[in-house]
Amino acid sequence: MAQIVKAKKKEELIDYDKENEKKSSKNSKKVKEIKSNNSDKKEQPEKNGLFTKFMIFCHGVKSEIKKVRWTNKKDMLKYSIATIVFIVFCSLFFYGIDAIFALVQSLAKGA
Repeated sequence: MAQIVKAKKKEELIDYDKENEKKSSKNSKKVKEIKSNNSDKKEQPEKNGLFTKFMIFCHGVKSEIKKVRWTNKKDMLKYSIATIVFIVFCSLFFYGIDAIFALVQSLAKGA
């Protein structure tokens, strides 16, 4: 009975290996096609002039700027206030630490 189970498992493994080989051979064919297509593109000399390249760049910049989510006035005011509050808090915190160290130093010199 155990030998039959082992045999079935071996058959399943063999079938699984065959399926994987088929998939990998399909994938390798696709990779070879992509590489051959890319190599064809590299062999062709570029005919784009400086002006054409600049126009392509400007078009790319324009399309990326359209994707930007600009904040509205309400959000901008909220973020500005939060930034100012954070700066005031940090400056008071470090001023307090500095004042404490100055006090400790003056007490240490006086003793």
